[in-house]
Amino acid sequence: MSAPREIELKLECDGPDLAALATHPLLRGEGEAAEPTTSTYYDTADGDLRKAGLTLRVRQKGARRIQTVKAAASGAGLFDRPEWESDIAGDAPEPGAFADTPIANILDDAKSPALVAQFTTVVMRTERRVRHGAARITATLDEGRVETPAGDVPLCELELELAEGDPADLFALAQALAETIPLRLGALAKSERGFALVDGTLRRPSKAAPVALPESATAAESFRRIAQACLRHLRLNEAVFLAGREPEALHQIRVALRRLRSAFTLFKPIFAQDPRAGSLADEIKRVTEPFGRARNLDVFLETTLPAEMARRPDEPGLHDLRERLVAERDKAHEAVLATLASPAWRSLVLDLVTWIETGPWLGADGPAQRDAPARAFAADVLERFRRRVKKRGRHLRKLDPEARHKVRIAAKKLRYGADFFASLYPEKKARKRQKAFAGALSDLQDHLGALNDLATAHAVMAGLADPEAGSVNGVPATGPALFAAGLTAADGEAHADKLLAAAAAAHEALIDVRPFWR
Repeated sequence: MSAPREIELKLECDGPDLAALATHPLLRGEGEAAEPTTSTYYDTADGDLRKAGLTLRVRQKGARRIQTVKAAASGAGLFDRPEWESDIAGDAPEPGAFADTPIANILDDAKSPALVAQFTTVVMRTERRVRHGAARITATLDEGRVETPAGDVPLCELELELAEGDPADLFALAQALAETIPLRLGALAKSERGFALVDGTLRRPSKAAPVALPESATAAESFRRIAQACLRHLRLNEAVFLAGREPEALHQIRVALRRLRSAFTLFKPIFAQDPRAGSLADEIKRVTEPFGRARNLDVFLETTLPAEMARRPDEPGLHDLRERLVAERDKAHEAVLATLASPAWRSLVLDLVTWIETGPWLGADGPAQRDAPARAFAADVLERFRRRVKKRGRHLRKLDPEARHKVRIAAKKLRYGADFFASLYPEKKARKRQKAFAGALSDLQDHLGALNDLATAHAVMAGLADPEAGSVNGVPATGPALFAAGLTAADGEAHADKLLAAAAAAHEALIDVRPFWR
């Protein structure tokens, strides 16, 4: 049967902001007074539904009991997914109401098919039916908490669900509200938040999840899915960094941004008639410039300096150096936090998802490549970037640091492209080749990354020697710290020739690997 779809934009805010939204002129409309709503989420003891990308809940709303089956979300903010909803008589799941959904087959095949309550959400819910542009939209304000055996977390959300009309009006309403209310693009559905709390992963950094592209996907659909996955990766780690300044979360934020900017580059041909693509990519780079220095200091303090202290345990200046750089790293983290807390950042993220879903690039007069099969488009893109890596990496041992950096960037884009498009090549032989190709590419990236860390270390050391840039609270670096910095740079440089030889060998090995897309 054809599944009904839910198109919903989720936005997060704080309690006082939700109160302001309740009286916002743009959210005036017919609706219901705030009432308590309790939802209990179910799965088997082995988590069969979750593994299949499905959720099952029973919601108590007044005298009603509503059973809902949903597919898992894969992007950020915009939840466009199948949904099956039925009124039921009792508080427990009713099998007859999900007989025509994918859950029935999953439970039939499950080793232990009994459904078990996993967690509950308890919220005060206010619903409004509003109009914006030509669209009819249901605005839902939820304030409450997720309750699990592992603990509770607060919930404070605005959901805008499209009842009728163009999704562009949904985003336009969100942008209009965000002009006066500090809204953040949501990344987790309530079910995901609950399961993450149960698993203990809610406040842990997360790596990029694989992108699943349908065999029938066009280039445009592929870009949308890839870009949405990048935004989700970004927002999940943004929340972790805001909560505790976790260095790995900052690293993953930068990875998500690089992947997103790489997607803009890889798919550039389909944006030929939309200059907004280039300006958005440039704005991402400009706004997030402070993130690079913070990450460089994290790497130096977590990797480079500990290795040097192990080599030279009796060098006292290394302790002075660490103290100095910890202070600098704290300042750099403050700059990142200031960016993430700024209206400009929140607006940029919302602008990105709006453009991805409703931008001019999706108009009727787009280039032919936009609507071409994704697999053919992917082969052309991967071939082009492989040639770029091959050409730029010739005579790698003789290249200067700037030229090596260009090889590294090209290899990174090729790696992201190979990851993005991997699911389009499901054949057994292609999967085997993809694994070998990814391994060779990863090896090259590792060696080029180590060389880049040397260059980064030199930049950190040079910053210390600058009386103005290297001072903390007006106090310049001490002599012992500067001496230790020089030792660290020299010891690192001693390994440069070995790293160069390994990088050159890795480049040759990559070129010898047969591409999986041919």
